[in-house]
Amino acid sequence: MNDATGLDQRRPPALTDPFGRDVTYLRVSVTDRCDFRCVYCMAEDMTFLPKKDVLSLEELDRLCSAFVAKGVRKLRLTGGEPLVRKNIMSLFRSLSRHLDSGALDEVTVTTNGSQLARFADELYGAGVRRINVSIDTLDTDKFKTITRWGDLDKVMAGLEAARRAGLQVKINAVALKGVNEHEIPAMIEWAHGEGHDLTLIETMPLGDIEGDRTDQYLPLSQVRASLMDRFTLTDIPYKTGGPARYMKVEETGGRLGLITPMTHNFCESCNRVRITCTGMLYMCLGQDDSADLRAALRASEGDELLNRAIDEAIGRKPKGHDFIIDRDRKAPAVSRHMSVTGG
Repeated sequence: MNDATGLDQRRPPALTDPFGRDVTYLRVSVTDRCDFRCVYCMAEDMTFLPKKDVLSLEELDRLCSAFVAKGVRKLRLTGGEPLVRKNIMSLFRSLSRHLDSGALDEVTVTTNGSQLARFADELYGAGVRRINVSIDTLDTDKFKTITRWGDLDKVMAGLEAARRAGLQVKINAVALKGVNEHEIPAMIEWAHGEGHDLTLIETMPLGDIEGDRTDQYLPLSQVRASLMDRFTLTDIPYKTGGPARYMKVEETGGRLGLITPMTHNFCESCNRVRITCTGMLYMCLGQDDSADLRAALRASEGDELLNRAIDEAIGRKPKGHDFIIDRDRKAPAVSRHMSVTGG
């Protein structure tokens, strides 16, 4: 039965952090492995985790379910590249029971698109309705340069498979100075012409990537100012549960999102926590403080220790991140790679 505000009384109360923010969105990395080596995300010669350190699919299910029982309403599976994890569809199918019961509003996935042609139909069958696909350029050669190992034609075939399956696609593009900044207007027109939203993301100081991020960093405030010479941008209240601020591009009729951890952080409304594939809970993407949930998972078949560890960790979620990129501070703000934490 619904109360006057429309909230279901049967729903568990959300996890609430020290600053009164309800944690309703969980992002879970199911693997640190990827079939790309994007220049802003990974070193080319990556050393991946041993199998024993990575949570099993059953442990991932149990962990996600514990958060759902505590009021998380949105679950996003990420990586690395989540669709390269062996038998990953069994996890999607298992988690769909929380969609069927109404305990979850949605399960989504962030992918590089390389495996979409294979898995799009199965994702839809497991209850997934929206996906994020990371594409930073429409230039085949430049795509190969950015991803090192990627094949743009294969990703485009995956997008077509997603469309046929009925999946709503949002394109994510990291804005990279001197690399794709001049392509952004064309990417907007392409994405909107295909019926996709497009979100631009500022590069973040995560992990050692064999390069100087000051050479990559492109403030989206600068990008927006440039786009306004070509497009009419109207701010809109559209939200997907994540940090993007959206606007309508009047000329295309499509939506453009901006994720700006550097120029305009979104910490005041943060409703998210992240879990790595090893079971480390990070309360903030830009802080090193974490909680070891794998130990609690493996210490007991029951969830009492796990629930206690979750509650204790949320109780110290920080107010905001410490990201900075400048010529004087070239070291990453945190040492772990984005592929470890999850996109």
